[in-house]
Amino acid sequence: MTTHTAFPSTFVWGAAASAYQTEGAVYADGRGESIWDRFCTEPGRIKDGANGGVACDFYGRYREDIDLMRSLGLDAFRFSVAWPRVIPDGRGPVNSAGLDFYDRLVDDLLAAGITPYVNLFHWDLPQPLQDAGGWPLRATAELFAQYAATVGARLGDRVRHWITHNEPACASWLGYGTGVHAPGHRSVDEALAAAHHLLLSHGLAVGELRRCSPHAEIGIVVDSWPAYPWTDSPEDRAAVRLADGMTNRWFFDALFRGEYPADMLEHFGDAVPAIEVGDLGVISTPLDFVGANNYSRHFVRANPSGGAPLDVRAPGGELTAMGWEVYPAGIREVLTRLHRDYGIDQLYVAENGAAFADVRTHDGAIHDFDRIGYLDAYLTEVAAAMADGVPVRGYFVWSLLDNFEWAEGYSKRFGLVFVDYPTLERIPKDSFYWYRDLIAQARGVTLAA
Repeated sequence: MTTHTAFPSTFVWGAAASAYQTEGAVYADGRGESIWDRFCTEPGRIKDGANGGVACDFYGRYREDIDLMRSLGLDAFRFSVAWPRVIPDGRGPVNSAGLDFYDRLVDDLLAAGITPYVNLFHWDLPQPLQDAGGWPLRATAELFAQYAATVGARLGDRVRHWITHNEPACASWLGYGTGVHAPGHRSVDEALAAAHHLLLSHGLAVGELRRCSPHAEIGIVVDSWPAYPWTDSPEDRAAVRLADGMTNRWFFDALFRGEYPADMLEHFGDAVPAIEVGDLGVISTPLDFVGANNYSRHFVRANPSGGAPLDVRAPGGELTAMGWEVYPAGIREVLTRLHRDYGIDQLYVAENGAAFADVRTHDGAIHDFDRIGYLDAYLTEVAAAMADGVPVRGYFVWSLLDNFEWAEGYSKRFGLVFVDYPTLERIPKDSFYWYRDLIAQARGVTLAA
């Protein structure tokens, strides 16, 4: 059971969201097309043929949602900027109306006493850049740095916490390797090139943000699920090492050690993209913080055909609506690893949460006791990591609102707030009030009955 005494008064309590999953208004006020807009038009890509055209209409209703954040007592809100809303073609003219939206959002958050944590990229690459080759091209990394400079110049006088990328492993492997996310390609060569250029773009953007926003803290958000062998066979243990190398060490070692893992370079061989002199120095530019996203763990077994390791469903235990095992100890393992093995001395849990089959009952409420249990168990493990000396500075629940869940469309609900999609009505769930009360208790505040 989570207790408020486990967290210091300086601990940052937040919630997170992303642009394409919540904003809607995909063609309003000069916004350009993103790879997700295009991907959603392709038959069979998204469950039920859904898209983010309206999503939660955060673009039109963000002030209502800030009121919800205030009611929760949040210290911070992590949101992403949509690159195609700011620079519709990914290069060239800036869309002033798009920048104006984020300018208003930052001002209104600050007026509500909520600190903005601004993420520059949560997977919505402008479609014209994908048409030119996308993340597998080095030019995309250079254009991302220009985009970062544009946003930093406009918001850098007020934003004190910047995130360059959310989950570059997902953007590269799911988008270009397995094809389950936009743009839907299936190529190891493209995935590795995309991964390198995403990381390079991160390092280039850090330099631009330090220039535009010299007093801000700058970081990146990585995702990590601990991997376990399905059996104790040598083959399955080797598969775990390979899976960890592809999704964790490839990114962690480059970012925090300035090198790609030697065993992975050997494994990928000729598929490794061209790495220019100085690239890894740029990628490993020192950061002020690192955000870690964790939801579950992987069980892995060797692929009989010799291909990529295979994920195997957990042998037992509770599963979320995503089919992910509820495994609270995983978040402690991830945080401990980043601190112990990579020397990260300022960590945030940047995403953690769960989808369950939420329904409104006859009283109009959503009694999501399973989500409360999930969050409580994971926060207990965060507190245990902190007690062991892991420097966790804050926690961002995923997510504030139910939203567009990528290839799952609107079939999976992660929010503390239920969104009735036909009407866009917001209804706080029981987990909303649980989180509100936990934050208040951690601050020693007594809420009115």
